[in-house]
Amino acid sequence: MGLKDKIPGFGAKKEVSKQIPGKKVAYGDSAEREIEEKLDYDRAHRVGFGRIVRHPVKVLTEKPINILIVCVPVSLIFFLIGTATMIRQYGLSVLFTTTIVDDIAVISILIAIGPLAILDIRETRRVKNLEEALPNFFRDLAGMNDSGMTLPNAVHLVSAGEYSTLTPFIRKMDSEMSWNVPFVQAMYRFGQRLRTPLADRSVDLIAKASRAGGDASEVLRAAANDTYEFVKLKTERRNNMMIYVIIVLVSFFVFLFVIFVLVTTFLTTMATAAQASTGAQSGAQFIKNLNIFFYKRLFAHAAMIQGIFSGLVAGQMGEGSVVAGLKYSAIMLIIAWIAFRFFV
Repeated sequence: MGLKDKIPGFGAKKEVSKQIPGKKVAYGDSAEREIEEKLDYDRAHRVGFGRIVRHPVKVLTEKPINILIVCVPVSLIFFLIGTATMIRQYGLSVLFTTTIVDDIAVISILIAIGPLAILDIRETRRVKNLEEALPNFFRDLAGMNDSGMTLPNAVHLVSAGEYSTLTPFIRKMDSEMSWNVPFVQAMYRFGQRLRTPLADRSVDLIAKASRAGGDASEVLRAAANDTYEFVKLKTERRNNMMIYVIIVLVSFFVFLFVIFVLVTTFLTTMATAAQASTGAQSGAQFIKNLNIFFYKRLFAHAAMIQGIFSGLVAGQMGEGSVVAGLKYSAIMLIIAWIAFRFFV
């Protein structure tokens, strides 16, 4: 009898040891397939309609223009339902004898452009704060690299500083480089997270120069000077064009004042004269047929249209973007509506 037969359970242990590797391999294959399925699912929901379903608020707010996907249909539905309700209750005469439909139209326009104007203001402020902090970041990075530090160490040291809204992005970049992500790749990801035209241009310049084997300090310093000049020119342009924005706004208020005086004095005087007139002359007959409500409504529409398009012109001239003028359009539309709804 051999040693195997004398030791009880020796063969059973050996069989178990033979089965365990097989089980591990099977379990490993199953886990790998599960991980791949999860990655495919996540990749499929990272773009397109799946991303909208998974992150609707993020998709609608990451770019201001995306909010129109919701605002325009909501405003149209509000206008159609409101108008249909008024016609159903009061008949078609409500379109010509009251201003209730005008009120519904004004609210619908504000629903369409109001959220877009608010998100554009927030995005403009975000981009402005990030672009103003970029020159200091690049300049400090270049200075530390000149002192002999490697780029990962320089980024790590800079991340401890304060760069306004840019600080979280720098710390994210430092975390990536601490996991041995190459500087060029980390810089590209840094630019993608910032989502500003100036950052994309600067990051592309730094990455290409680094790949070409240039002096990193000189490249960073050149990027710092470029971003500084860009921000400076942008600020100067905004300040120089502000006078034209003011002219557009003042012209709207002058237009509104002229119409207000015309409606409250001239048309009222003509209506009073019509009541006192007893002659049958053509001029007197015309005065008698004067419809003050029609002219008030006509002037109100003119003032509202003037306010909307004056705001768009002010945004294009002052900030170089029509969307930036929506905030002026919304403000002037509200002013014109209140003036004719409650004071004229």
